[in-house]
Amino acid sequence: MTVSYTLKVAEARFGGFSGLLLRWRGSIYKLLYKEFLLFGALYAVLSITYRLLLTQEQKHVYAQVARYCNRSADLIPLSFVLGFYVTLVVNRWWSQYTSIPLPDQLMCVISASVHGVDQRGRLLRRTLIRYANLASVLVLRSVSTRVLKRFPTMEHVVDAGFMSQEERKKFESLKSDFNKYWVPCVWFTNLAAQARRDGRIRDDIALCLLLEELNKYRAKCSMLFHYDWISIPLVYTQVVTIAVYSFFALSLVGRQFVEPEAGAAKPQKLLKPGQEPAPALGDPDMYVPLTTLLQFFFYAGWLKVAEQIINPFGEDDDDFETNQLIDRNLQVSLLSVDEMYQNLPPAEKDQYWDEDQPQPPYTVATAAESLRPSFLGSTFNLR
Repeated sequence: MTVSYTLKVAEARFGGFSGLLLRWRGSIYKLLYKEFLLFGALYAVLSITYRLLLTQEQKHVYAQVARYCNRSADLIPLSFVLGFYVTLVVNRWWSQYTSIPLPDQLMCVISASVHGVDQRGRLLRRTLIRYANLASVLVLRSVSTRVLKRFPTMEHVVDAGFMSQEERKKFESLKSDFNKYWVPCVWFTNLAAQARRDGRIRDDIALCLLLEELNKYRAKCSMLFHYDWISIPLVYTQVVTIAVYSFFALSLVGRQFVEPEAGAAKPQKLLKPGQEPAPALGDPDMYVPLTTLLQFFFYAGWLKVAEQIINPFGEDDDDFETNQLIDRNLQVSLLSVDEMYQNLPPAEKDQYWDEDQPQPPYTVATAAESLRPSFLGSTFNLR
């Protein structure tokens, strides 16, 4: 299930984000700990080899290689390449979410346009909205592993009530080499046209509005399918992955604590005449490369974030809850076109009927907000 922490950051306060660092589910620690342990283990193996197993001459050669790798790692524009890639992936991730078809607008138009309190009217409204939900289930089966596991065959779709056996036969009798998620949308249009001929839809304007909403719904189904079909170019993903792995492969060797370079001088502001430059002291031997480990945590974590959300229709912690969306859409849409059809509360005068300037009450917790003057523009009090 998607990890939500919105309430925890509703107010900006001291240590507000600190509490989020202790969470495990959906965290960067859960995503990255295996790679982090592997990187630390490889670094430790190289460090032990350098300190205990190499001769002095071999240590000297290793130190030269380490310094070369350290300089080479800085030549990889990792921040630029990885930052642009993650930005692209995040924008694509949000666009995929907004492309998930929701029946809310369509169900309102069906409830307002398809009339009749008898069994025929009820059947038309429920069938129309069921076709819309069926289209979304079919397209989600083709892009979401969770939905496919829930409905692995068309028989499961029939058992769930999205399709009848007769509809299944007609659906499977249509021979096409392409995804047939659009078939229920065609059924919808034909049934809507029949309802117009029967007078259940009373004018062409209502029919036009109904079909416009269906086309918007179908367009989202199509966009979801195309997002699954057309991925970010593989070459770009490969470039970013190779850049990150190459950087840390060089860092494994280059960030070792080795002997200082022979003949290097310690930088000094001023030397007296005849004074020899002091030998370089080099970096302190810390054994544990704290800054390199932090760098690995940030850059590799960045890459893992992109890896998790590049396809949000899988089964990661923060992937979209597509099965719950299906449940919600079916329940809400059937409720709106059936039980709520012409089921209105009586129209009554509101409590501000005789007031020229209605003012809703404030609780004690929000009373101070009632004393604030209304905003009239940033230049209203200009002197």
